[in-house]
Parts: sequence; C-alpha cells; structure tokens
Amino acid sequence: MSPPLVELRSVTKRFGDFAAVDDVTLAIAGGEFLTLLGASGSGKTTTLRMIAGFEQPTAGEIWMDGQPIHALPPYKRHVNTVFQNYALFPHMSVWDNVAYGLRMRRVAKPEVAQRVDAALDMVHLESLGGRVPRQLSGGQQQRVALARALVNRPKVLLLDEPLGALDLKLRKEMQLELKHLQTQVGITFVYVTHDQEEALTMSDRIALMRAGRIEQLGTPREIYEHPATRYAADFIGETNLLAARVRAATPGRLTLEIEGQGVEVPAPSSPVTPGQEVWLSVRPEIMTMVDASPPAGHNSLEGTVEEGIYAGSLTRLRLRLPGGGALVLHLAPTGTARAAGAHARVTWPADRGVCLVA
Repeated sequence: MSPPLVELRSVTKRFGDFAAVDDVTLAIAGGEFLTLLGASGSGKTTTLRMIAGFEQPTAGEIWMDGQPIHALPPYKRHVNTVFQNYALFPHMSVWDNVAYGLRMRRVAKPEVAQRVDAALDMVHLESLGGRVPRQLSGGQQQRVALARALVNRPKVLLLDEPLGALDLKLRKEMQLELKHLQTQVGITFVYVTHDQEEALTMSDRIALMRAGRIEQLGTPREIYEHPATRYAADFIGETNLLAARVRAATPGRLTLEIEGQGVEVPAPSSPVTPGQEVWLSVRPEIMTMVDASPPAGHNSLEGTVEEGIYAGSLTRLRLRLPGGGALVLHLAPTGTARAAGAHARVTWPADRGVCLVA
C-alpha cells in the first residue's frame, strides 16, 4: 500500500458527554476506496464530517499529504463531498451545476469548458448538459453530483450514503459504476454506508465501526471470511453463530463441542483454553447436506429440518439442533428437498469455520 494520504490520529469527537467517535486511528492510502461501514450511531458519518471539516475533533489530529488539516476550514482542504440528497441547483442546467465551483474559484472560461465537458463525459452525461435536474432520473442526478465534485480535482472524495435515495436495482447498478469510476480517476474515495453488501461490492478496505470505534479493518474478503468478533461476523453478511465450548486445543487447531457434537476449527489469534465458552461462525453458503459420513477434513452436525424456503437462486433450509440451536444453510434450488421434520446431517470444510472469542 502507498503512503497514507489521510491519517486520523487518536481522533475523538464528543457532543457533551457522548463520544460519537472515540479514539479512532486510521490511515487511508492515495487512490484507495475505503468504506466506513456501520449501523446508525456508529460514528461513521461524524468521522467523514471531520475529514471534510464540517466538524472539529474534540481531541486528536487529522493529516493530509503529511500536513495537519484539522484546524483548517472546509474550503481550504483538498476534499469534496457528495451527499445523499445531491443538493443540485434546481434552476441551473446540468452543465452550469458542474461548472459552478470552478466559476466561484474564477477559473478561466476555456478551462472551465474543458473540465466540465470532460467531467460530464466521465459520468456518461455529455448529451444531457442542457437539461435541468428535474428532467433527470435519480441515477442521472447522482452522476451530476459526482461530476460536480470531480471537476474540482480533489485529492479525496467523500461520499455520505450517496445511493440511499435510489431504488434497489439502480442502487446495485450504481455500485458497480462508482467503483469503475473511482478506478478510472484514481482519486481516494471515503464512502459511508450502513449497507454491508454495498461495502463488500465496492471497497478496497472496510472500516467496520461500532459505538464510535473501529471494530475491524480489512479487505472485504478478510472481514467476511475471517471476522474478528461476533459483532463483525453477524453484521457482515449472514452467518450461523453457535454457542460452543472448547473441548481440546492443539497448535493451530481447536475441537469445539456444540450441543454434544464435536467440530474442528482453526485456532483463533486470541489464546483459548479447554472448557472456555466461545462462538462458532459458519456461513450458510459453505454448508451442504449429506446422507452418509462427511468427507475427510469436514465437520458435521445433525438436526431436524424445520422449513425450506425457495428464494429463486437458492433454497434457504432451516434446521433445529437437538439442544435447541438453529442452523440456516443455502442450497442450490435443484438440490435434494427435505420435508419438515426429516432428519438431516449438514457438513462444511473444517478450515472454513471461525472461532470467535469476543
């Protein structure tokens, strides 16, 4: 990774006695697409607003390009922000909306024309420059807001849930377009969302936030396949979280007991001891059903089918374990159907489960 372009150094933001952001340290590389992901109240938007300069840290420092910027007003920072409501001028044409910032900075007219045309071409709106915002779809308005921000050539583009007002299908299309655009322009994107699928789709790295702190920082694959905590496993995607007890511990490997049944998992980074209570996270899509003993290197659990729900590309099967715990697995819709009440054995690779201490 290249040297950090943006650094948050022990940043805290308090509103009275409430710490919206609590001692956050984060380094963001140049050209990176970093997503601040979390539920409402996790501190992600406040963190973004401090980078933008709309909020001042109560403690800590924010640096950009090796210089402190936490005391600078927003207009002196090399950042632009795209909001969920787009904030376009309704009486101005698309072209004039994009040109507005350059004109306020008294950029020469020929350069304004060149940069606005290039920005509209970048977001595929070159033929719509003469329209006003009310004549555009939601996705087109979002592109105008992006063009207006990018035309100023910021070092960092901050995006505060910019797809939140779009319908689901358009939102998914725009996720791919945004990632493609970020790769094309090479500008650092800091993106705020509560939508974990959105974060997984677009990000180079995800900072999962909880109660003002970073719960886990990593690539989408790292956070999805190797969650560090029970909260991270549950928030990112769908998973089965099963209460377990450590039966035996050997270097690199644990044997866990789940409702009297034994399973093996890779040892977590935190030390554990026999008898300790932990959690096992197993993703529904890595589990399958078998009639005989599981293959070598696989775990298995037995239970009773409660229900199977056809969901188009998959069937969601819910099992009840003998001790009352539940399992959900995703099967291909062409797989063997099991009636409610039937006995079932589920299996998964032993190296794919995750033991969680916290």
